Amino acid sequence: MTFFTRLIFCIAMLLFVSSAPVYADTTAPATLSFAVLGDAEPKPKAEFPHMAQAVADINQLTPALNLQFVLGVGDIAHKGTLLQYEQATPVLQALTLPFYPIMGNEEYGSTVERFLQFANLWNADKTRIDAIRYTLEFPQVAIVLASPDFSRDFNDDGIAWLTNEVRRLAPKPVMLVVHGAQQGVYKENAEKGISHPGFVTDVVSQPNVRAVISGDLHMDMPRVNHSLTLNGVHYLHIPALERTKIPDESQHTAMYRVFHVHKDGRVEVETYQTGTQTPIARYHYQFTL
Repeated sequence: MTFFTRLIFCIAMLLFVSSAPVYADTTAPATLSFAVLGDAEPKPKAEFPHMAQAVADINQLTPALNLQFVLGVGDIAHKGTLLQYEQATPVLQALTLPFYPIMGNEEYGSTVERFLQFANLWNADKTRIDAIRYTLEFPQVAIVLASPDFSRDFNDDGIAWLTNEVRRLAPKPVMLVVHGAQQGVYKENAEKGISHPGFVTDVVSQPNVRAVISGDLHMDMPRVNHSLTLNGVHYLHIPALERTKIPDESQHTAMYRVFHVHKDGRVEVETYQTGTQTPIARYHYQFTL
């Protein structure tokens, strides 16, 4: 190869390298990872075998996935009975991570005071839950956890709190954790959910709301649309651990979901079947903050 030929080759390589696209490092570890548990509220017996298995799985996965905490979308205790709270307590106390739950409509079978009492028993020596609405704030994202004010819905005060909290956090991206999404999101039972119009007009319409994480419907993930986008907001359903209701009760597969927030703003959502250590590929969902 002559000097002139070598020179042309080197210039061509420099032009190729300088114009090559730059890709994000998809192998980089997430900066924030957490698991989310769905509804339990077993019946007729106050037994929590699938929740216990999910807890055991999460404890085992924590070192490899660098999980930092676990969220709960409500409805742990069917009708809020003392028996169900008591039976669920040793199961949730086995979590090695902090557990951040909210109330669901079932907990309103009893009182807010009972919920907070047991929420703190579940978190003994880890963290303290002093209110039914609270925020976990991190450098990249804020997670706003909001129990309903009654049943699965909000009153004006609850909507005002949510509206002001999302505005306070702006422009930081927000993921909302509520028991049920607003009516109409999940077509499998469109009538069930938050009916207060302010949840749409004042809360999720704010530009920094990126995702709504909810349970309530007990949907069977293989047979429903469990992860979707509406008006730029991502809706992620968390399947129930102990019982499936939608589209019917003919089959139940206990699952939970894990969220990974990456440095580049990507959020990966993985779904695990209890008793396994590998996510189910077909349920993978990804969005950007």
